[in-house]
Amino acid sequence: MKMNPSLFGTLGWTLIASVMLPQELFAESAMDGGPDSVDVLIEEQRRKKQSWLDQNLFGRYDTWKEGVTERTGFSWGTDYSAQYFTASDSPAEDSAASGMFRFYGSWDLLNRGQENSGGLRFKAEYRNRFTDIPPSAYQLNLGSVGFTGAPFNNDGIRLTNFYWRQEIGSRMIGYIGMLDVTDFVDVYALGSPWTSFSNLAFSTGAASMALPNDSSPGFMLGGWLTDKVYLTGGMSGLNSDPTQPWEGVERVFDESEFYKFLEIGWTSSKDRFYFDNIHLTFWHVDEIDDTATPDGWGVNFSSSFWVNDCYMPFLRAGYADDGGSLLELSFSTGIAWQPKKDDLFGIAANWGRPNASSFGPGLDDQYGLEVFYRAQLTKNLRLTPSIQLLANPALNPGEDLIAVFGMRGVLSF
Repeated sequence: MKMNPSLFGTLGWTLIASVMLPQELFAESAMDGGPDSVDVLIEEQRRKKQSWLDQNLFGRYDTWKEGVTERTGFSWGTDYSAQYFTASDSPAEDSAASGMFRFYGSWDLLNRGQENSGGLRFKAEYRNRFTDIPPSAYQLNLGSVGFTGAPFNNDGIRLTNFYWRQEIGSRMIGYIGMLDVTDFVDVYALGSPWTSFSNLAFSTGAASMALPNDSSPGFMLGGWLTDKVYLTGGMSGLNSDPTQPWEGVERVFDESEFYKFLEIGWTSSKDRFYFDNIHLTFWHVDEIDDTATPDGWGVNFSSSFWVNDCYMPFLRAGYADDGGSLLELSFSTGIAWQPKKDDLFGIAANWGRPNASSFGPGLDDQYGLEVFYRAQLTKNLRLTPSIQLLANPALNPGEDLIAVFGMRGVLSF
């Protein structure tokens, strides 16, 4: 079964036409992306947190940064994170560890603090492994189809995104430039591998979506159809390399291989955009000649609600028809619980069927379970121990169950 790519063009024009409605019907936009988008990261650093030690290690520095932002419109943040995994049994490497430094910022240059504001957003990183393999390769190393700690690789210096963010009236927003599409596609509150689950099955695309690499040249456009229903869509190049980002721009024009998406969703209110959220995401990828990856398409479903400001149950599923995704079918469900402000406990389970076009036919279905506890030690420091159970790993049929123990630490300043 193949999806006609022209359908995405039709839906794209529907998106543009549908948001060209009287602006007085809508309030301000709330589409600043998921928990790892630049604007959300900066706001999260500013927010006062309840921590175990009730300390802010960089209080004076934070005050100075706020002053710079007020005078210039330039905001920034930095953090350093590290991830470690070890398994009960492994056919190859027993452990994996990696570290990452991130520098991200925003600079409001047009109509700052007013309607139709616009500005630059960027995120640059340094990623390095501490062991023979980084965490991003660890789950496949164990013989289970998927990624655990996907961002923790050995890229070195890289550009994750660099784009212009533009508000259009009071109900529409656009982004154009070098994008990390996971900031805008299939977003929900527990999708960050820095703050929540490590397994990609519980993150963007539920491991069944074929995603382009970071720093992909492209655009995204979103708007409110009603005060609770939104529509977003966009496209980006498929052949990006965040360690050589400008080559990705050349490949867009030379090879014309694209990732496209369209998402329609409902939220209880704009300020709870990814807390109370139900959405459907449709995607399509072109064939990639260099890697002989076939074209393909898929659809993802997500539902999550923040109940009594304490619990978040969620249900997520995905289907892929070719396209080079990890899983052909994926079904995830779980719940997060906030026992005290800024600590977080999460548990989730996944059933997945490997994509035959990516790994060959005849592989068995596999199952995963992850439990984590995120402890906010100070305003700036959090630690997250975790346990994962990988049952019936599809690429390692000799094992019935593998336990993976993890520890993640993040220092922000």
